[in-house]
Amino acid sequence: STPLPRRLYSHPPPLGPPLAGATTTPSQSKNAILVSNRQKGNPLLKHIRNARWTFADIVPDYVIGQSSCALYISLRYHLLHPDYLYYRIRELQKNFKLRVILCHIDIEDVVKPLHEVTRTSLLHDCTLLCGWSLEECGRYLETIKVFENKPADSIREHTDNDYLSRFTHALTSIRRVNRTDVITLGSSFGSLSRIMDASMEELARCPGIGERKVKRLHDTFHEPFKRVTPRPNLVVPDTPDREKASGQPSSTNDGTPEKPGTSKNKKGPDVKSALTAAFAKYSEKIRSQGHEAAHEGGEGPSSSTMEGDKTKQLD
Repeated sequence: STPLPRRLYSHPPPLGPPLAGATTTPSQSKNAILVSNRQKGNPLLKHIRNARWTFADIVPDYVIGQSSCALYISLRYHLLHPDYLYYRIRELQKNFKLRVILCHIDIEDVVKPLHEVTRTSLLHDCTLLCGWSLEECGRYLETIKVFENKPADSIREHTDNDYLSRFTHALTSIRRVNRTDVITLGSSFGSLSRIMDASMEELARCPGIGERKVKRLHDTFHEPFKRVTPRPNLVVPDTPDREKASGQPSSTNDGTPEKPGTSKNKKGPDVKSALTAAFAKYSEKIRSQGHEAAHEGGEGPSSSTMEGDKTKQLD
């Protein structure tokens, strides 16, 4: 008897739920997406076609890696059970490094419920992925599983090391400049340094390079990297210290400059001048008392000598 032909699959077939009494091997569990039993009947499973999946007794809805898991929720279900997502995240604890909240957008008014889901995800250090269809949600799970053990370089942009590729990458990073403009600029100037040194008139001569592109190119190569914002000039009134530093006398209200002596007189008294004034008043008082004593007792010379001695002592 001829053997039956093997069925060809364009994608790996899903494992589906294990049969009664059947066990899942560790290799199958490692290479497949583990699906919680509570997800039975979810139409999302029909759209996971590029990765193997199997049911398992797990806490999250999907285990998509050794340290990655996902919780599925739709906004319609969230409106009916607002606390469901919070309690499900609490059940995960800290057992997974990457915790994904896979949110299915299945309602029209998404502002309030999506805000609540986003807030809950951020407060609990979860990554939020929104899908507007079941196909998109399934694609998210497949992609995370496929790229589980691949380095980050596999999803980065690859740039060739030849001069033309780096030249194109540098110029197309400028807004409004496309690859056709790069070819035109390269054939007209020959190198990047000549393009950077070109004036606006020389850039405008290139065909297909309009006024906006010319201004954008010229500003990119000639504007400083750090923009300096001009500060407003504050008018500070003249003070005696500034007048002293500048060496110029201040002017009065009628516009005539003041004399140096007048500015000193207007200046508040310092300690030395206050002590001098006090000693002068005290000497005047002593002198007046001496004159009164001289008139009363007739001791003019002796009183004058005493007054002179006291004045010398005060000075």
